[in-house]
Amino acid sequence: MTFGVFKRIDEMLTLIKGNFMSGTLSRFTLVLLVLVGFLFSTNSSYAFQDAAPPAAEKKDEGDKPAAGNPSLFMHILKSAGWVFGPMILAISIALIALVCLLAMELRMATSIPPNFVEEFTDLVNKKQFKQAFDIAKEDGSFLGRVMSQGMSRLQYGIEDARESAYNMVDSIKPSKEVAITYLSTIGTLGPLIGLVGTVFGMILSFMELGRPGSTPRPDKLADGISHALVVTLLGIGLSVPAIFFHAFYRNRLIKISMDTSLIADDLLTQMYHSTKKAAGQPGAPATPAAPNVPTKSVPQV
Repeated sequence: MTFGVFKRIDEMLTLIKGNFMSGTLSRFTLVLLVLVGFLFSTNSSYAFQDAAPPAAEKKDEGDKPAAGNPSLFMHILKSAGWVFGPMILAISIALIALVCLLAMELRMATSIPPNFVEEFTDLVNKKQFKQAFDIAKEDGSFLGRVMSQGMSRLQYGIEDARESAYNMVDSIKPSKEVAITYLSTIGTLGPLIGLVGTVFGMILSFMELGRPGSTPRPDKLADGISHALVVTLLGIGLSVPAIFFHAFYRNRLIKISMDTSLIADDLLTQMYHSTKKAAGQPGAPATPAAPNVPTKSVPQV
């Protein structure tokens, strides 16, 4: 059974590599898909084991037929309940949506497009500064927005342009950190939801134990304890990937911001010196002459 599960994972890896290795998925998204496939494979193996009881457990003809035991997956769904189950499901869908959104937005090729850098450098080398500013202004990437802001202040000097570009980087980062903060919030809420489910399940069990005039039913006690443990498991299982992706995308945003600042500094410096060289060419307008200083006349003897 274990060999079949790993064989299925290997086939899934081969399929994903053939279809999505063109840059649309990151390596961590690939690992996430493999883990999901592994969980479904494990669940199916458990369901198969539960559906086929061994022959040694057959009852005698005089005994009553035993009811089939539900699979682990169905038991978790039943024990989660109608309150905590939909709540955790909704938070899980939001977590997956945030992870996919950040995977598409915080890609290096999206934030710092190589085609934009090559085209901008080529236009600057050809002294086509107006066209270079236009493509930076029309580009909506991280680097394009930083470059358009820095180039708008380039006429006041390279230091002013650099400071304006760095301020633009600092203003863009908070807008991208909002979704990453939501991951941290989900990672914090997961154990708390599990704790609330644990307390609620134990309350149900103690209510069954405290019924006066009747013997506690073991199945009712088991339902309450199972509800407590299942909600705790789901809350922790929700928190672990949220904390992991929060740290991963926070570090990626820091790296993208640093690379954007360095590349923008290089491109602004290149354009600044190119404009200085273009101003010194024969066809460029001459610099204004210094004002004439009146000289003191010397009286003739």
